[in-house]
Amino acid sequence: MRIITAKQLKQNTGEVIKLVRAGESLTLTYRGKPIAIIRPAEDSARESVATRFDEAWKDIEMTLAESEPRFSDWREATRWIRGRS
Repeated sequence: MRIITAKQLKQNTGEVIKLVRAGESLTLTYRGKPIAIIRPAEDSARESVATRFDEAWKDIEMTLAESEPRFSDWREATRWIRGRS
């Protein structure tokens, strides 16, 4: 198992994601002490997250469809935001 520091994780997040997606597990350290293990999610966990995401997105779409927009377009929203500061 490869060891990475918190600083390395911060600076190389994309590389860490590639390693984990490739199946590698990593030990994360902070100030020389292990604090976490980063490992690929099991298939059942991935499916569970995907299902919850799909359900949440459907809920968001329903709420948007049922609600009346506060602004007629993005320009009006921008003017409103800029006027608040």
